[in-house]
Amino acid sequence: MKAHSNKRIAIASVLSAVFMFSLAGSAFAAQTTGSPDSIVTDRSNASSLLEIQQQGDVSYVSGGVGQDESTALERMRSHWPLSMQFIGPSSDFLADIHVRIVDAHNKEVLHADSQGPFMLVKLRPGQYTVHATYKNRDQTKTVSVSSNGATRAAFYWNVE
Repeated sequence: MKAHSNKRIAIASVLSAVFMFSLAGSAFAAQTTGSPDSIVTDRSNASSLLEIQQQGDVSYVSGGVGQDESTALERMRSHWPLSMQFIGPSSDFLADIHVRIVDAHNKEVLHADSQGPFMLVKLRPGQYTVHATYKNRDQTKTVSVSSNGATRAAFYWNVE
């Protein structure tokens, strides 16, 4: 009889632990969804994961190849000082764009490749020059990042 009672206690303990871990996992997911300073997980598609990258004091995220990632990045745009979009012929979204950003003193602040058609960058307010390269074709745009808004820059290549 005592062995049967111990078995029930062990099963109850395991079920309680499983329940607590599932609650903790849900709380973690709720904390990370939508925050521009953390990993963003779109719960409608568990494979959609956008990770914030860091280079010096500049943070950035890129992607948007799938619909879930595109939607998540569109929602995040207003929380980032610089938002860039990379477009090809027939309004096709492009990926693998080499991006280099320099400040007003020609000091490089970011050197990265965009993993999709959107790249969001957290920069200090100021004047910057963005150099974007796709299939060995360069484009340069000057952007002014303010302290209270989101600057947008679109790059278009007419290359297949």
